[in-house]
Amino acid sequence: MRIQVLGPLSAEVNGGSIVPTAGKPRQILSLLALYPGRVMPVPMLMEEIWGTEPPQSALTTLQTYILQLRRRLGTAMGPSTPGSAKDVLATRHGGYLLQIPEAGVDVFEYERLIREGQHAFETGDNEVSAGRFRTALDLWKGPALVDVRVGPILEIEVRRLEESRLVTVERRIDADLRLGRHAELIAELTEMTARHPQHEGLHSQVMVALYRSGRQAAALEVYRKLRMRLIDDLGVEPSPQLQRLHQAMLAVDPQLDVLAGRRTSTFDLFAA
Repeated sequence: MRIQVLGPLSAEVNGGSIVPTAGKPRQILSLLALYPGRVMPVPMLMEEIWGTEPPQSALTTLQTYILQLRRRLGTAMGPSTPGSAKDVLATRHGGYLLQIPEAGVDVFEYERLIREGQHAFETGDNEVSAGRFRTALDLWKGPALVDVRVGPILEIEVRRLEESRLVTVERRIDADLRLGRHAELIAELTEMTARHPQHEGLHSQVMVALYRSGRQAAALEVYRKLRMRLIDDLGVEPSPQLQRLHQAMLAVDPQLDVLAGRRTSTFDLFAA
């Protein structure tokens, strides 16, 4: 079985889709897929589907949804496949679990690549780091579970994944900056800062990319606009790191050269 949650929900067995069309069974499949090999308790599944006020028929209805998923799974598996749908979508005391390897779900491949990228980043292997992060990000085919109506449990998971995606983009950009790819990054970072207008990390990166491309005035203008936005919207000044980065640019600090940031992120270059 191969399941994708980094984008539209996809679940295939022997080339056939087992994704149901009804909303609530899709929620169940999504939640089970995020925890392969782990029992999802019935109360958690009910909370995902109905919130804090499940109907009196909730348990029976949940069992019906599980049965529907097993039927689709059994059809896709076919009579020649060892085991049965009940072995894959198994019942355990107090809950259900999807008995598939983590490698069968794209999010676990994504997280493995991130770990490898981070290790390479910390050891200064910038080419490998940028490559691993880029491969991890290529697994995304859109917002996580974009075609699934999420309840309170899946909503938390989706938020976690989207935050991880943004952090991974930052890490990949830091690796690319170490490699001297500042000019290539300006367009991407301009778009990213427009999407995340209060994100200091991304703003620090576009400032460095512009500065290293010989556009000091543009880098300083990015800081000025961000500072005004933070003051107007939140009543706060930029962080000390960003203020020190700004001062370093005014002083033409040699730490801003490409080689200076090899073992740290751009945002932490001027951390206390």
